[in-house]
Amino acid sequence: MPPKPLKPGNKAPHSGQYEKIGPRGGHTGEEVTGVKGRKLPPSSKPGQTYELVDPTKNGAGRG
Repeated sequence: MPPKPLKPGNKAPHSGQYEKIGPRGGHTGEEVTGVKGRKLPPSSKPGQTYELVDPTKNGAGRG
């Protein structure tokens, strides 16, 4: 089962690159860096969410 998309303002469960997902579920190709425990930034359009696409590979990103 794929991970649940995260809304802007939710805390990132893992550090890494998060891709913006459009309101209809399409991938935008835009990525932001999320830090574990910190809020994800606001999206540029209503209804967008985030999906972890490239987790950090060092010890700090594991959890």
